[in-house]
Amino acid sequence: MIDSTIIDDLKSEINKVDNKQDFQNLKASYLGKKGKVKDLMKEISKIEPEKRKAYGQEVNKIKNQIEHIFEEKMEEIKKIEKEKKEKKNWIDVTLPGAITNRGKEHLIEKTARELIEIFTNHGFKQVEGPEVEKTWFNFDALNTPEWHPAREMQDTFYIDSDVGTLLRTHTSPVQVRTMLKEKPPLAIISPGRVFRKDEMDATHLFAFNQLEALYIDKKVSVANLKYYLESFTREFFGSKVDILLRPSYFPFTEPSFEVDLTCIACGGKGCNVCGNTGWIEVLGAGLVNPNVIKNVGLDPDEWQGFALGAGIERFAMLKYNINDIREFVKNDIRFID
Repeated sequence: MIDSTIIDDLKSEINKVDNKQDFQNLKASYLGKKGKVKDLMKEISKIEPEKRKAYGQEVNKIKNQIEHIFEEKMEEIKKIEKEKKEKKNWIDVTLPGAITNRGKEHLIEKTARELIEIFTNHGFKQVEGPEVEKTWFNFDALNTPEWHPAREMQDTFYIDSDVGTLLRTHTSPVQVRTMLKEKPPLAIISPGRVFRKDEMDATHLFAFNQLEALYIDKKVSVANLKYYLESFTREFFGSKVDILLRPSYFPFTEPSFEVDLTCIACGGKGCNVCGNTGWIEVLGAGLVNPNVIKNVGLDPDEWQGFALGAGIERFAMLKYNINDIREFVKNDIRFID
């Protein structure tokens, strides 16, 4: 009564299907509202009444066969897709692992950490303060008069000159704030970022990092300063370096010194780096000016101290033989590595 080729046709067509989209399209052509099974059911009205029951049973039998064929095919497709996915995600554990760039500590961070560690091992406490500062803390309290060149607009980033706010030019204001809050004796370091209106070149940045140290106690002398200068420079650069103190001027120290170090490049023999002098200027230092002691409410006859300030980039350049300070801020991964 029913053309038996419908099952054979389905088996032939379904063998060509290998994905879910084609599967759904083929299934709809057989079992959908406009599919071949639906067409067979419509033929019942044309069948003689006494034969309709047998015809209906045969149609249901064919429908069940077709559904079974599609169920088996769906399981096959799922298995194929699972194998494809597993093959795609398969990892050969015998192969060497992929090399990943884990990153390294930036030389500025490394240098700052090393310097901080040296001073804290000597009993100094690390303190921090704001980068946006008042002129009183940045200049006045540090005995820097209004006529001093450092206070001019071309040298300092003023935020609001009327109310006296600026980007700090050194970390010395942190020392002033600490001396106002804490009673002596004091031994502190204040690392941090500072800002100056310098044109960027091989030795200058307008934003750079500085570490300053302050020691306040009774009967502090240049001998104490010299001891700490020798100690921390030798711990950082190596035991073979010596220091040379050259008289200089800073408004917040008296006496003041430029501190030279045995040339790292030639070991003091003389070369192009040190201008054949055997020495390289590395930092400024001195005994705290009595006026600064007075400005924080202490008696300079009772309390004295020394201060020193070092550029962290400068120390990194010397230790790691870097000729251009701009390399630190270029974000070149080759330099960082």
